[in-house]
Amino acid sequence: MLRSIFVIAALAAGMAASTANAQDATLRQACGADVRTLCAGIMPGGGRIKQCMVEKFDQLSDGCKAALKDKQALQGSK
Repeated sequence: MLRSIFVIAALAAGMAASTANAQDATLRQACGADVRTLCAGIMPGGGRIKQCMVEKFDQLSDGCKAALKDKQALQGSK
C-alpha cells in the first residue's frame, strides 16, 4: 500500500512539468476507465480522485498500474 501511495504521489508531483503533458495523456487513456468505474460518484478536485486511486490501487487494471509505474520511473530519472 505504501508503494502505491508513492506511485500516486510521484504522478501528482509531475503534473506541472511540461514533459508530463504526453505522459498525462497516456495516463488518462490507461487509467480513465478505471477511474470511471472504481471512482464513480467521486467529485473531482481537492485530490479526491487521486485518493480514490490510492485506496483502490489493487483493483486498478494492469495497464493503469504499468502507466503509473512508467511515470514514476521517468520522474526518478530527472
